Amino acid sequence: MAKVIYVPENKEFEVEDGTSILEACLSNGIDIEHACGGYCACSTCHVIVSEGFENLNEQEDEEFDRLDRAKGVTLKSRLSCQALIQKGTVKVDLP
Repeated sequence: MAKVIYVPENKEFEVEDGTSILEACLSNGIDIEHACGGYCACSTCHVIVSEGFENLNEQEDEEFDRLDRAKGVTLKSRLSCQALIQKGTVKVDLP
């Protein structure tokens, strides 16, 4: 099991390994915007991973391309629909 800490609402919850940050949040009552439905076709689900970036899958080129269009991108930015939690704890915040 992996753990997600969602900073804006100070919520913490456990999810199965391999769950995306978007799925984890939505299934725990946190409404993250996701205009494309989680198919990496927009950048509305952009989050900043303040801790546990190494606990996520590697980014693919398509995600990098979409992040180029997002506002407030940092070196710790991910699209929550593409960021799969592999293990451990991930702490996420909104840009």
